[in-house]
Amino acid sequence: MPLAIAVLGLCVFALGTSEFMITGLLPGMAADLAVGIPAAGLLISAFAAGMVVGAPLLAAATLRLPRRVTLMALLGVFGVAHVVGALTPGYALLFATRVVSAVACAGFWAVAAATAVSLVPKDRRGRALAVLVGGLTIANVAGVPAGTFLGQHAGWRAAFWAVAALSFAALVAVFAFVPDTRPEGERPSLRAELRLYRRGRVWLALGVIALSQAMTFATFSYLAPLLVETSGLPESAVPLVLALFGVGAIAGITAGGKLADARPFAVLYGGIGLALAAMAVLASAGPAAPVAVAAVFVFGFAAFAINPALNVRAFAEAGGDAPTFVGASTTSAFNVGNTAGPWLGGLSISAGLGYPSVAWVSVLLGALTVAALTFAVALHRTGAPRPEPVFS
Repeated sequence: MPLAIAVLGLCVFALGTSEFMITGLLPGMAADLAVGIPAAGLLISAFAAGMVVGAPLLAAATLRLPRRVTLMALLGVFGVAHVVGALTPGYALLFATRVVSAVACAGFWAVAAATAVSLVPKDRRGRALAVLVGGLTIANVAGVPAGTFLGQHAGWRAAFWAVAALSFAALVAVFAFVPDTRPEGERPSLRAELRLYRRGRVWLALGVIALSQAMTFATFSYLAPLLVETSGLPESAVPLVLALFGVGAIAGITAGGKLADARPFAVLYGGIGLALAAMAVLASAGPAAPVAVAAVFVFGFAAFAINPALNVRAFAEAGGDAPTFVGASTTSAFNVGNTAGPWLGGLSISAGLGYPSVAWVSVLLGALTVAALTFAVALHRTGAPRPEPVFS
């Protein structure tokens, strides 16, 4: 595997750390900015919303640009946004920097994927893309707990400075190790790519992605206050529990990746069912901290085990006819869920239902996911077979 792909995976590590570390910084950020926990949780939604908009727009806009220059520019914007975020005195500007960061992150994902695919033979494209996703998974294991630890001991702004430093270091690494590749051949037809959205089964696959991700983030976004206020864990233990979630995520994405191509529906039903069980335990564990911690590990495993199967189903329904836009669309769908989940969880907290209520919100969203998935299975069994998935 070329060194350039490993460098891109490390870049994704920096981006992913920023995306998810807010969940461990919520209490300190809310206190410092004089806002409630639900409002602070919307900073997660702001990032996800920027990803939703940025993925398809920047995937198309940067299609014919020199890739290394584009990657460096996007990392630069990402880093500057974190510098501004670390310096801002108020919530509104910080919210804006999260949106800008997310748009840059979405563009980086699109261009990095195209670069990784161009650097390897066709039979290794899946492995190359797995390295990029691996950077995100490692961010959950190492980056998020480290950011939480730094935020607890030096303030949340220190965590933002650390991400800015990582971003600028990644920019230098891209300049040094990523070749200046350019797209080959003619620019793909935008009209041909947009035909993807005429397929109802594609929209259903994207809907399952959004619902499942909302299920995950309605609870994950508020894990820190849930564990501290309800389960009685000390704040100093939160980074360790988030790291445990990340370990579960690595185990889950490894197991799910091995089974997703052959048994995508079985992986989805099994993973969602396991996630529902973990959410029910979290919601009802009360002060039984060891039970809650064990549920967090299972939650991480189940939430990430379904990710490969979600992507396989979307690519299978697209049939390989719109590779640019199906990749951007799955990114957007994941982040629709990332946006809706914290918002819905925040609504339950604001309604005075307590932090355990976010886990019940996840249970409801999981039930809706199962319903949508069952409809997709029915269409799959009665409709004409789709072509094989891309990068399977």
